[in-house]
Amino acid sequence: MPPAKKRTRSYDPAKIRAAVLAQFGNVRAAVATLTDDQLGLPTRLGDWTVRELAAHVTMAVETVSRNLEREEPAKAELALLDWPFATAARAAGIADGTRALAADHPDLDALYARTGERLSQKLADAPGTRLLAARTGAMTLADYLVTRTVELVVHTDDLNAAVPGLAIPYDRQALAACTRLLADALAARAPGGSTEVRIPPYAVVQCVEGPRHTRGTPPNVVETDPLTWIRLATGRLAWQDAVQQAKVSASGERADLAPYLPLLA
Repeated sequence: MPPAKKRTRSYDPAKIRAAVLAQFGNVRAAVATLTDDQLGLPTRLGDWTVRELAAHVTMAVETVSRNLEREEPAKAELALLDWPFATAARAAGIADGTRALAADHPDLDALYARTGERLSQKLADAPGTRLLAARTGAMTLADYLVTRTVELVVHTDDLNAAVPGLAIPYDRQALAACTRLLADALAARAPGGSTEVRIPPYAVVQCVEGPRHTRGTPPNVVETDPLTWIRLATGRLAWQDAVQQAKVSASGERADLAPYLPLLA
């Protein structure tokens, strides 16, 4: 008898909308406190400074407003779980656009205020079923907003890593959605049921081809916290380093996730 097909995870559209707005607000409040010296600090994203990274966060959110202004495409091209694997092709263009945006908008607080106001206005009467002509591929607004939680949470972590003591808080719903989407992307990249990946309190997924366990403790278990998982999935942290630093617990012969990471380039 073949294994039951896994159901696609669903997200509460209202909670996701609130999470995107809340996390963007968290970043905006923190960026407003940064000095010129702090804005000039390097980040772990190549040659980007904190100023460029902060500008990029507005770009990641402005895509929602801009795409809602475009003509609606005829059909969806991208499911939510396709998105993590469709981002690499856009990397070079995003980097160039980010540098230009930061150079053209020295007043970051004004940029954040305008971006947040446009987002709130555009989302006010836009249904989740509305299709967006996103550059990665047409997808529903509801799905696209889940991808914005990934952008916001990942770059919140990047900013916190770059500026000592910044400590931007994470909206719980945004962190949960980001964790779950990246966990489900792992299960899609490495389908199977031999390994259980636990990311409490937000996600548990089965993955990796091999014997499937049906009861009791699975023979292959990986467990870590949400931020460590997000860093692994996005290439901010190498698998071997995470294991050596005891940030990941991995037991069993099929518990090595290194061949499948990172998920986002």
